[in-house]
Amino acid sequence: MPTIVIDGREADLGHGLKVRRVLPFARRRMVGPFIFFDHAGPVTMSCQEGRRADVRPHPHIGLCTLSYLLGGAITHRDSLGVKQVIRPGEVNWMTAGRGIAHSERFDTPDAFAGGGLELLQSWIALPEAEEECEPAFENHPAADLPEADEPGVRMRLIAGDAFGMRSPVGVRSPMFYLHLEAEAGARIPLPEGHAERAAYVARGEFELDAQRHRTGRMLVFDAGERPAMIAREPSTVMLLGGEPLGERHIWWNFVSSRRERIEQAKADWKAGRFVLPPDDREEFIPLPE
Repeated sequence: MPTIVIDGREADLGHGLKVRRVLPFARRRMVGPFIFFDHAGPVTMSCQEGRRADVRPHPHIGLCTLSYLLGGAITHRDSLGVKQVIRPGEVNWMTAGRGIAHSERFDTPDAFAGGGLELLQSWIALPEAEEECEPAFENHPAADLPEADEPGVRMRLIAGDAFGMRSPVGVRSPMFYLHLEAEAGARIPLPEGHAERAAYVARGEFELDAQRHRTGRMLVFDAGERPAMIAREPSTVMLLGGEPLGERHIWWNFVSSRRERIEQAKADWKAGRFVLPPDDREEFIPLPE
């Protein structure tokens, strides 16, 4: 049995861009180092509508952002001067550390192509000793990510270590994040050797202990559990977890082990002390009241 079942809550980011927000949850703030988990889309828009939904420059501290697309395309720009278009199967891994600002814009012709934009975005808390590290950015194409097959299941390791595979993404604490495509009737495996683990249904449905779990639901498991999850239709399931890092405070886009550090970040953003992306500095998201 899962430790807890979390149903994603709908949040509106504005201009038609809605997400299912899974983490943080009132009764489960984190799974391993994962402190935030959003599932946006799939959504289709015209180019004009998409530009209104752009996520303008905004700040982060104390975390790494992990962006992974199932459809569409997004242009990332940050205060390091990086400009990177991310497409399905690729990983954008941004280390905020002591502070970074970035934007995510839908300014490519294929931003809402095919079945529409579908984004899985996670925040991974940094270990306390590395919360003030230098900011950095990595992009990893799908071809660089290790893959494996089990009966009826194809797996891609997005980040960390699992099932004897290691991702090239530069994680800073023990963790794993996997993208699984499961055929109907296939058993969905869950890696062992991690203290905290979860399964999120991005598409489709699986069954566990005679209960069905559909799109938008996350199940969190204790270490040592071997859940018998069976796909009841073709399904996309994200597996994630790792070692817990201890209590973290989260406010807006800031994560820290220290409340006073978040207060400092709030003051720095309000006073304009964060550097904006050099080719995207004409507007920004103001500090929430």
